[in-house]
Amino acid sequence: MFLPIVMAGGTGSRLWPLSRSVYPKQFLSLTSDNTMLQDTVLRLAGSEHKAPLVICNEASRFMVAEQLRAINALQSPIILEPVGRNTAPAIALAALQAVADGSDPVLLVLAADHVIAQQAEFLKVITKAETLAEQGAMVTFGIVPSHAETGYGYIKRGNEQGDAYQVASFVEKPDLATATEYFNSGEYYWNSGMFMFKASRYLAELEKHQPQILAACKKAIGNTASDLDFVRVDKAAFEACPDDSIDYAVMEKTGSAVVIPLDAQWSDVGSWSALWDVNNKDQNGNAAKGDTILHDTNNCLVQGGDRLVATVGVEDLVIVDTKDALLVAAKDKVQNVKQIVSKLKNDQRSEHEFHREVYRPWGKYDSIDNGERYQVKRITVKPGAKLSVQMHHHRAEHWIVVSGTAKVTNGDKDILLTENQSTYIPVGVIHALENPGKVDLELIEVQSGSYLGEDDIVRFEDKYGRV
Repeated sequence: MFLPIVMAGGTGSRLWPLSRSVYPKQFLSLTSDNTMLQDTVLRLAGSEHKAPLVICNEASRFMVAEQLRAINALQSPIILEPVGRNTAPAIALAALQAVADGSDPVLLVLAADHVIAQQAEFLKVITKAETLAEQGAMVTFGIVPSHAETGYGYIKRGNEQGDAYQVASFVEKPDLATATEYFNSGEYYWNSGMFMFKASRYLAELEKHQPQILAACKKAIGNTASDLDFVRVDKAAFEACPDDSIDYAVMEKTGSAVVIPLDAQWSDVGSWSALWDVNNKDQNGNAAKGDTILHDTNNCLVQGGDRLVATVGVEDLVIVDTKDALLVAAKDKVQNVKQIVSKLKNDQRSEHEFHREVYRPWGKYDSIDNGERYQVKRITVKPGAKLSVQMHHHRAEHWIVVSGTAKVTNGDKDILLTENQSTYIPVGVIHALENPGKVDLELIEVQSGSYLGEDDIVRFEDKYGRV
């Protein structure tokens, strides 16, 4: 029985504007009704495994917990990385956590943002890999290539070793001519970034090849704090950890690396064109989602949002509409979307980081309008949820209930508000908002003042540990 390790950290830029740094692709529903994180966990159904152990960053913690809870998969505390240090330290934290009770499970290391269409074949290969891992092998999964691809690293296979091959070498992303040679040779696989090995074996290899990483991770995991559904490691110790990938730190150096071929329609959905590849298409080669009308349109990806998207006489385009940004790109140029994200960062615009609709542990808010001294939000509070007890130095707030029931603390008063009722929170007054009901609370918040930034919050109490 193996232990799945799901790495759900990382930020997304190649699928902008749908994917943003605080809401990357692993939390999006791109190829099914579930998010990519949920699909990663659900595709393990049918195998014998322990409750998945998920690793993510601080900013994503509530989103991860909520998505796991929605599929009844929140069975183990989520490990929080205080800072990003790449995959080798993240896996080390998970391995150290796995052996803390004296056990030594086989770890199946998965990224939370992959698509694997053929689940049965995936589980079949996992079973083979688990046997090899039990015998001490450091298994990596090599994707059988369907074409010459320059966007992936490659693994060259060596001598056959049962159901796998010895790893001859790991190769960086090639140019097209080299990728074509790799593809035609039949000796190379795409590097999937998925692995399987015993926890103790990984820790031993890390100690041998990158002892500084292991020492820092031991120190970090040796001083943890529990917080709701999360395990927080020592921030200072983890910040001192070297930044390195598992490929560079361990897999390229170990003498026990084997690659097992996987041919299960895998994709890391690393671009909009890759998403077009894996999605269902109509008779004209179009992959469309949302409210769309396509006329005389061919081989396009059209992703609608909250409004109708109509196309006429176009082909080979990617069109992605969100509440605050619209992307139109040639399908063969989508790798350059990251240049748009860089421009947004340089211009200090928020669209690279946040959507207009922002998720919080208590629900979400949608910034529907704003001006120089005002901002209007539509706020949704889940049943039983409560925002922090807080105050603002620079803004006043008007709350109007649209549906549901609000329990409001306004200074020294506690009041209940229902549909069409409202209250006013002056600048500097301590206040709180809670949903005591059984259905979502929907309200409109109008902020007014000299500064409306999200950092103008002084928290006094918070059930989510944000004080």
